[in-house]
Amino acid sequence: MLVEPEEDRDRLTLDRAVATAVQARLNAGPRLSPDADAIALREVLAGLSPAQSTAVRAVLGRIDAASAPPLTVWGALAPLLAADRHGLTARPGAEPEEALKAVRTGGRALLDLTPSRPWWGRLLAEPSLRVTAALPDDAAAVPRALLVQQAQPGPTGDDRTFWATDSRLPDARIVEALSAEGLAATPLIAGGGLKLFILAGYVQAEDGRLANAPGDLSGVIGAAPIY
Repeated sequence: MLVEPEEDRDRLTLDRAVATAVQARLNAGPRLSPDADAIALREVLAGLSPAQSTAVRAVLGRIDAASAPPLTVWGALAPLLAADRHGLTARPGAEPEEALKAVRTGGRALLDLTPSRPWWGRLLAEPSLRVTAALPDDAAAVPRALLVQQAQPGPTGDDRTFWATDSRLPDARIVEALSAEGLAATPLIAGGGLKLFILAGYVQAEDGRLANAPGDLSGVIGAAPIY
C-alpha cells in the first residue's frame, strides 16, 4: 500500500530560497573581470566546510556557465573538470587550435596540459589571450588544465603565475636563476622545446625580475587564483 510522504515545509522553504537566490544572481549578470570574480568567490567560501564549499561552487559554477562566454574544452581531463565546475555546457574542440580559435572570437577554452601538444607556447605570441584560471584550483593540487580567454587577469591575493620559456637549461638551473631574482618557480610541464613553470604569487608580464630570465623566447602567459 502506497504511503504519501509527509510534507516538510521547512526544507521546502529553504529550497525555494535557493531557487529565488539563483534567479536573482542570474539576473544580476557576470562580474566585469576574472579577478573580481575570484575575490568575491573567496569571500563567499570563507568559513565553509569542504562539503559546503563544493555545493556552493557547483551552484555558482553553473550560474557562471549561464552568463559567461561559451566554453570550449580540449583534451581528456578538461571535459571532466569543466563538467564538475560548470555542468554539461562545454563544447568539445577537436584540436587545441580549434579551442583557441573560439577564444579569439570571444569565447573561453579549457585545455589539457600535455607534453605532446604544447599549445600554451602559442600564448607567448598572442598577448590578447591569457590564462585566467587553472583546474584543479586548490593549493594542494597540480593544475591539469588551463582556462584561456581574452582578459587580463589581475591579482586576487592568492595566485599562481604561468611563465613559459624555450630555455634548454635543466629545470633546476632555471629555477635557480629565477630564485636569484626573487621569484619562486616550480616546473609544471615541457614539450615541443618549451617549458612551462608556475611562479608563486601574481607576477606581471613586464616585471623587471624577468628581464634576464633564461631563454630567447619567454614570458608570462597568465595567472590563476588559488582557493
